[in-house]
Amino acid sequence: MLNDTQLKALKPKEKVYNVTDSLGLSIQVESTGSKLWRFRYQFENKPKLISLGKYPDISLLQARERRDENRKLVANGIDPSQHRKEVKTARNEAQANSFKQVSEEWYAHWQQDKHGRHADYVMRRLEADVFPAIGNRAISQIQAPEIVAVIKNIAGRGALDIARRCHQTIGQIFRFAIAHGKATRNPATDINPSDIIPPRKKKNYPRVDSEKLPDLLKDIHDYSGTPITRLAMILMCSVFLRTSELIGGRWSEIDFNTKRWNVPKERMKMKTPHIIPLSTQVIDILNRIKKISGESDLMFPSSKGEGKTMSNNTILKALERMGYKGIMTGHGFRGVASTLLHEQGYDHAHIELQLAHSQRNAVSAAYNHALYLPQRAKMMQEWSNYMDNSLVNKK
Repeated sequence: MLNDTQLKALKPKEKVYNVTDSLGLSIQVESTGSKLWRFRYQFENKPKLISLGKYPDISLLQARERRDENRKLVANGIDPSQHRKEVKTARNEAQANSFKQVSEEWYAHWQQDKHGRHADYVMRRLEADVFPAIGNRAISQIQAPEIVAVIKNIAGRGALDIARRCHQTIGQIFRFAIAHGKATRNPATDINPSDIIPPRKKKNYPRVDSEKLPDLLKDIHDYSGTPITRLAMILMCSVFLRTSELIGGRWSEIDFNTKRWNVPKERMKMKTPHIIPLSTQVIDILNRIKKISGESDLMFPSSKGEGKTMSNNTILKALERMGYKGIMTGHGFRGVASTLLHEQGYDHAHIELQLAHSQRNAVSAAYNHALYLPQRAKMMQEWSNYMDNSLVNKK
């Protein structure tokens, strides 16, 4: 039997030669100096030979372990050479039908009629949250508990909407796989997201469907009431503030130089400061409002004076007069914006911060308001552009 000292001392010769270890294991020394492990065995009365790797990458101990594994196969009536081919074929098939590979095929088919930003967002979510967990798994072998683990991991960081959307996308990918003969069942259908994703307590406000936003924008544009109310509705749709936060606005909060609205924590529902990047269109709206509000520091002073602001019901009553009673509220603008921005593929974290939602760590909330400002500024400008285009197309 060989030992490491003997193996290291083996020198190349003009011709290839073999040195036997034991039980069919030998090492072949090439004229180049390479040393290759070989295993000789008999199968169905025929001599056969397979390689076990290169020394010293495969140590003497590892070579003997591989030899013993192959001897067990022979004892069980399995040809090690054929077994190796079958394992390699299965591995190649698994790679060709991995969840990631099938997902990419599904995406190429699915994204053709989708908004580019939304399609990019879906793929980014797969790459960030799903592929690291199950991307390399053969799609036909994935079971429901693996999907549950993926969804729970996403929900665990508070991204409940993303968790639900990822579950939906995984289900779509499995349906595609079944349609193309790469899977026989959809384990995502075994899971009800509500069973694993904690509910988010929220009050539902009436709001128009996102596809009806162009109609609403046109009705606001044509609104025959007071100009300040019409501008307040446009501004609310543009900056995503809650009604009380909007009508309580003060000119001292607006920085026209940096194009930001800095809302102090005292005026925010979540009691943390809030920054609103101002688009070119919003700057124009604010200048028009300023001409109406006059010398008051209040952006929306009450017509009754006395240092009070516009009534909370002013916007709601205006929507009712336009025919949107029970269909749309001031708060509904936030929901419509959130839905459309998610559909258009904007980052969930950027949207949540701009909506000043409450799911933020209490310790760092005072600092989080300034996160992602360049990305949010870009998003808010593109949102104003989207509103303009929607209105132009409706006229």
